[in-house]
Amino acid sequence: MSHWIIAPVILPALLAPLIAYVMRYDIVLARAASFAGTLVLAAIALGLCLLAADGQTHVYELGDWPAPFGIVLVLDRLSAMLVLVTAVLALIALGHAAATGWDTRGRHFHALFQFQIMGICGAFLTGDVFNLFVFFEVLLIASYGLMIHGGGKVRLQAGLQYVVMNLAGSTLFLIALGTIYAATGTLNIADLAVKVREIPLEDAALIRVAAMLLMIVFAIKAALFPIQFWLPATYANAPAPVAALFAIMTKVGAYAIIRIHAMIFGPDVVATDGLTGFWLFPAAAVTLAIGAFGVLGARRLMPMLAFAVVASMGTMMLAVAAFTPWATTAALYYLIHSTFAAAALFLLADLVVSHRPEGDRLDPAPATVQNGLFAALFFAGAVAMAGMPPLSGFLGKLMILDALRDPGLMALGWTAVLAGSLLVIVGLARAGSVLFWRSTAVAAHVPADDDEARPEARPASLAQIAPTVAALAITALLAGFAGPVTAYLEASSGQLFDAGDYIAAVLGVQEVPEVPQPEPDATEEPAQEEG
Repeated sequence: MSHWIIAPVILPALLAPLIAYVMRYDIVLARAASFAGTLVLAAIALGLCLLAADGQTHVYELGDWPAPFGIVLVLDRLSAMLVLVTAVLALIALGHAAATGWDTRGRHFHALFQFQIMGICGAFLTGDVFNLFVFFEVLLIASYGLMIHGGGKVRLQAGLQYVVMNLAGSTLFLIALGTIYAATGTLNIADLAVKVREIPLEDAALIRVAAMLLMIVFAIKAALFPIQFWLPATYANAPAPVAALFAIMTKVGAYAIIRIHAMIFGPDVVATDGLTGFWLFPAAAVTLAIGAFGVLGARRLMPMLAFAVVASMGTMMLAVAAFTPWATTAALYYLIHSTFAAAALFLLADLVVSHRPEGDRLDPAPATVQNGLFAALFFAGAVAMAGMPPLSGFLGKLMILDALRDPGLMALGWTAVLAGSLLVIVGLARAGSVLFWRSTAVAAHVPADDDEARPEARPASLAQIAPTVAALAITALLAGFAGPVTAYLEASSGQLFDAGDYIAAVLGVQEVPEVPQPEPDATEEPAQEEG
């Protein structure tokens, strides 16, 4: 049993109160501690990825109590990869917060930031559904504090809406947990994967109710239709580094759907057969449409980017809803891509808004300082978010389209992805032309007196630009190393759907009850089937 598995939870959990009570009046010391802790976390996460690469499932039993009676953390390829993504994203967001001074607008930014990292990493590593609820609550508390960081009436109103929606989700989560425990007598994921499969269809009413309640809860976290409306207001009004970190937070809901509904309520389970995917796929398509139209119709930059996140979640969840290994591989690749693409655009938007007299309104204005540099970075970010070559978004959407070649999914899935991509491209192109091209034209006609009256804007420093460049560079690396990354993710999906090793490792049994496997993808050999 490796103690490194618990380190991504313990490290930020110990560092956060230390920063809150000892360093809150010394921003330099708080920054140093937060940076050092996040850097160590990234190194640990990389080590855990290497540890999980051998395909084994590693279990950490807290208090040495065996599952399903004790609390366990479980490390496999999927959880290790997502912890690494979280650590790298946290470093990027933290760098922007320190360089732009966002962390000086409140005393507890770094403490809340570490608590947020703790909640995200814990959700990815936990091996039972109740502790998934616990880490969701840690996420809720920390994210609300970060959301209202810096104050302001609009930010408080958006934060209140965010909290109300998530508290409603937490209530449903508790009800679902009680229902699951009443039906099975356990909340351990591995134990549930065995016991739910043993429930006959005629006795499955309770477990079907619980499965749908959990789907609704995770849909709230992932901002799926019809409860996606909290995300645009929340992300548009959050501080830029917080919005960048929130790019991984919505993925926690997607991860929960992948982990819980693939392993416990999968398409091969008699008790819940056809229950979740039937609702999830059309909800994902509508979410994509709402996000795409939101991007096209937005009149402010930050809400436009928030709607782009909604569209990306809809795109990813279309692949998740297929519940096949290859579709899950495509969804995971797009998850990584969309996380860093969204983070890059939010961080860049903060730099652009701080240098524009019009703020984030998409109205022509005099050219900003470093207009050419900002335009180039925005173009790269828009290419990534819209899914155009040569960055990783193009490959991610191709993989999703390939995974949705099943006749029952192809018509709606392909139409939603292709039409949604077109609308996002048009919306981002319109915003870029207003922000950078038309601003240059306006600047050419500004009278000299007006130009002298404008306050001198300081150019963004290298430290302020570097986090955005780093996030965009990751999307380029994802495209350049798509082969190895996809191979790792394909192995992760196979490990997820072949639950036997997971169950054996967690429950400590030599002989695992036979777990039915999903049928092979209909998309793997289409030529033979069509023939």
